[in-house]
Amino acid sequence: MPGPIVALKRAGKTFGNGVSALEALDLDVREGEFLTLLGPSGCGKSTALRMIAGLSQPTSGALQWRAGTRPDVGFVFQEPTLLPWASVWSNVYLPLRLTGVSKAQAGPSVDKAIDLVGLTGFERAFPRELSGGMKMRASIARALTMRPPLLLLDEPFAALDEITRMKLNDDLLALKAELGTTIVFVTHSVFESVYLSTRIAIFAARPGRIAETLDIEAPPVRGEAFRLSPAYADYCRRASHALHAAMGRAA
Repeated sequence: MPGPIVALKRAGKTFGNGVSALEALDLDVREGEFLTLLGPSGCGKSTALRMIAGLSQPTSGALQWRAGTRPDVGFVFQEPTLLPWASVWSNVYLPLRLTGVSKAQAGPSVDKAIDLVGLTGFERAFPRELSGGMKMRASIARALTMRPPLLLLDEPFAALDEITRMKLNDDLLALKAELGTTIVFVTHSVFESVYLSTRIAIFAARPGRIAETLDIEAPPVRGEAFRLSPAYADYCRRASHALHAAMGRAA
């Protein structure tokens, strides 16, 4: 089997104020998986994600890419971070514009990304005219314009109502099934982590490190039947117990 796309090896992160966010973290990301980083707030999940994105560097240990080559990476923040003065189309076009791609050249890719997230018909709308869920869809579309093989999402649905969140969970799984993208997703919701993932890495409290991993065996595209199944309930119990054990171990 080929090695992981990217791996953190004994990675640590200590900030300038002396706070140690991560300590001796070993984490590998396997091609094609939906990996969720699950843990309490402040345990270093987002720090690990930012390291993979290249937005932060480890202060100890190493970040290793397969064959030493970093692929294109899409990143979705907790907030949509859309340009308020720009339309949906222009916001989604932004990554391509920054790399020098003309509007004419980018058109098909931008239109496809907007269609993939269900925003066709809202291309000319401005962020102030969109609901919270639609703003997040636009943010995901922007991350998809360059068809990155690796997509990183940092608690993108945390601020949304439960119904919208569940709908976007389903949409994200459908996107993954269509594009084949490897996904790393950060959340502190046990229920969301089990519903979305093929594998869950459970973090102990700060300084963050992985206490346990849990493989989820379920269809790649799920639905209400899975949410109501005994298997889902059992996985949630196991993830919850592992999370509590990790927090207790850290204490």
